[in-house]
Amino acid sequence: MIRIGMIVPSSNTTLEGTTTRLLAGRDDVTFVSTRIPVQAITADGSGARFDADVMVAAAGLLADAKVDVIVWNGTAGSWLGVDHDRAVCDAITSQTGLPATTSTLAILQACNDFGVTRLAIATPYTADVVERIIAEYERHGITTTAHADWGLTENYRFAARPREDVEALLLEACASGDPHAVALICTNVDGAVVSEAVEAKIGIPVIDSIAATLWWAMEVAGAPDASIQGWGAFLAQASFRHRARAVVTELRNSTGCDRTTLRVDDDRLGLHVDLCAAESCAEGVRSIQHDPTLDQRALETVRWIDETRRVLVQPAFTEHPFPPQALRDVYGVKAQVLGPVERDGAVTAWLSAHSLDERPWSPQDLAAMDTARAAVGELLEYR
Repeated sequence: MIRIGMIVPSSNTTLEGTTTRLLAGRDDVTFVSTRIPVQAITADGSGARFDADVMVAAAGLLADAKVDVIVWNGTAGSWLGVDHDRAVCDAITSQTGLPATTSTLAILQACNDFGVTRLAIATPYTADVVERIIAEYERHGITTTAHADWGLTENYRFAARPREDVEALLLEACASGDPHAVALICTNVDGAVVSEAVEAKIGIPVIDSIAATLWWAMEVAGAPDASIQGWGAFLAQASFRHRARAVVTELRNSTGCDRTTLRVDDDRLGLHVDLCAAESCAEGVRSIQHDPTLDQRALETVRWIDETRRVLVQPAFTEHPFPPQALRDVYGVKAQVLGPVERDGAVTAWLSAHSLDERPWSPQDLAAMDTARAAVGELLEYR
């Protein structure tokens, strides 16, 4: 049993009930909570106590319950700064010996694992708080494409808005700017309950703060699988994407190539091969993760691995099967290795290692590809 300890804003009336509903199908995870003083959200910090000593005192109470992780279930770090949250986590761990994390760190981790660099933001906050959030996220490589806000200060009032208003807020936030995802930044507004409906309309993940915090707390606590079905693409995919990104990052580091990707067909996860499920790029290398323009199953190279079930090794593109011209002309790829992953008798996924220069692929490179293929196969079988 994994036990999560949550530090909750005192005026929050949403996150505990929502978290309980999200965990209804997980008999291996539970949580306990305690509270710190928060009445209002303002840019100057009045109306709330976000000091490390207040957090540490609350964490000490949670540690008495023998929890596996302590999480500050509030998004203050989004405007106070990630450094503030990291200092709080360090202080909690120093005092309790337990791993610690926060809602803001969870949201940023979600953006990292989903390859989100263009984010729509929905909040109940006032404009000055939102401006600070936008600036802080920009510091971490995330551009805000658009935002929608209620302009409220009193935390208790955030939870009073009906479900229809929450859905409208999310839809307004991502109505322009071509975002990769939309984030609801506040743990006193239930975005999880409308996530599936919103995703069906906009076709991108909804990163709800309550859902993201629960997911990342489970990951930090060491859950073998932190996915939750039935609450939208984010909770269904986040655990897989987090682990898959670790696989492609290790593959890129092992081979020294410029970009590695993973494409997956899995209806249960809601993943399809026209978009990458995971990607790792060397510094300065252009991402391909959110480009859906190619019909992947129709590509000559993909048909080859589907027919042969072998690893395709291409030190240069001098003979068939040729990759698509766009991969060469738009993204500058001059050599690649493709590694198929089979499941139930079909190629359900494949890994790609791209080089922006022609290069030989060594036996060590191919061994790294085989290791990555096996790792992805295990991830898919686990589900």
